Amino acid sequence: VLIAKHMTVKANPFSATFMMNREEEKRIRQESMDLLEMLGLADVKNDISTSLPYGKQRHLEIARALATKPQLLLLDEPAAGLNDVETLQLAQLIRRIRDKFDCSILLVEHDMRLVMDVCDRICAISFGKFLAEGTAKEIQANPLVQEAYLGSKEEEHA
Repeated sequence: VLIAKHMTVKANPFSATFMMNREEEKRIRQESMDLLEMLGLADVKNDISTSLPYGKQRHLEIARALATKPQLLLLDEPAAGLNDVETLQLAQLIRRIRDKFDCSILLVEHDMRLVMDVCDRICAISFGKFLAEGTAKEIQANPLVQEAYLGSKEEEHA
């Protein structure tokens, strides 16, 4: 997270060499720690990332991305491999990120409960074909989406 945070540093090699950026370094360390706390990682801050449980590794990936202060946060199947409890925690985390950070979130996800729970606008796609766009209610009521994800009545009778 600190390495990602250094992407936002204004220091140059000269000021870093002569430690003229102490205040900035102190600030980014605190901001990194705040991110770790927000993402439930403060207790493992000194652990090797590959030794973390899978769910915490996913949170660490999000912390690294947030450390760069993105305008757009792309989450590509963040619930893949997570159990139900971890997916619920992820939904809560995505809502906290949405509320705290000034960035848009683009979520690509197959877990429809997660999508319906956290997304303001949804674009439904099936096999690369655009089906519909709208709120969770609009998407759930859309006949094209229902057919693509639930199957048609003709298929049920076959």
